[in-house]
Amino acid sequence: MARGLVPREVTVAEARGFVVRAGGLAAPWASVGEAIRHLGYVQMDPIDVCGKMHDLILRNRVARYRRDGLLETLYAAGEREFFEHYIPGRGVLVALPVTEYRYLARAMRARRSREGYGGMLDADQRRMARVILRRIRDEGPLGTGAFANDARSETGWGTMGTLARTTLDKLFLHGRLMVARRENFRRVFDLTERVLPREILAARAASPREEALWLVLERLRQRRLAHLSPAQRGLVGKLIQPVRVGDRILYCLREDAGLLDGALPEPGPVLLAPLDPVVYDRAVARSVWSFDYTWEVYTPAAKRVRGYYALPLLAGGEIIGHVDPRADRAAGELVASTNVADRALVLAALRPLAAFLGLAKVRVA
Repeated sequence: MARGLVPREVTVAEARGFVVRAGGLAAPWASVGEAIRHLGYVQMDPIDVCGKMHDLILRNRVARYRRDGLLETLYAAGEREFFEHYIPGRGVLVALPVTEYRYLARAMRARRSREGYGGMLDADQRRMARVILRRIRDEGPLGTGAFANDARSETGWGTMGTLARTTLDKLFLHGRLMVARRENFRRVFDLTERVLPREILAARAASPREEALWLVLERLRQRRLAHLSPAQRGLVGKLIQPVRVGDRILYCLREDAGLLDGALPEPGPVLLAPLDPVVYDRAVARSVWSFDYTWEVYTPAAKRVRGYYALPLLAGGEIIGHVDPRADRAAGELVASTNVADRALVLAALRPLAAFLGLAKVRVA
């Protein structure tokens, strides 16, 4: 615990109410931009079983949110306000404000001269990079498909991909290219200096300590209630408020502490995204929600407990189970299995999701 900070004692119900209020589930934000700024970032993922991860996170938090609303905000005409990149040291793709670029800049530069994932270009990639950068400079934004090249190169996942694809990935990770837009979620790249505002690129890169502090603050903005290590607590000092929930000490931003007061809002029923901030930290999900959850999309089918893309179901101030939906777009139907006995409640949660996806029917298997 940070020295001199007295823990605030709260009940489990008060902790849940805090997460719901501070995390944007009690009252929707007016815009995607407002949500991103409040949460610090929104995690992006292309898997689309019943909606993409970022859409499922934002549809519960932004008024009148529609599919691909995040991409519309990211790539809106005019000076860029948001961009997509990876959180340093975590390999998590997120959308975040351009003002946060300085906290990623040091990691981008460091990758250019190191070994391993996203590291230095090899000889073939250096030759390919010259072609890519010249063509983008001359022709404007281009995607992988613009580069006809049958040569193979190892991807960051240890698989083999085209030389053009792996080189584009590295140029992006190195900060030399940025995503200008997406077409069917495929990235179209442009030179960084043509994507981000000049004053953003001119800003001083964060020092290692500033970057470490930023990462802790982003963790708290994203999850609102989190475990912090002694080193993390030492970085943030009195910017945090310790919160005792039963026998566990968690932490929130001191500026959020006023939201610890008040009755537990009961939004819902709400289907949370698999990596929703409410359940992202498994230890917090167990401590606060008594819910042990793992996203099983990469779990072998025989070992899955909940399902490929199971969504936690929040209702009545509790996470009462999960629903595993699948959009059957050919049939215009959302089909789901669940471990929740109350079928009426499950249907009440699924119908808004079906409407969001443009599906007319709902069926619980």
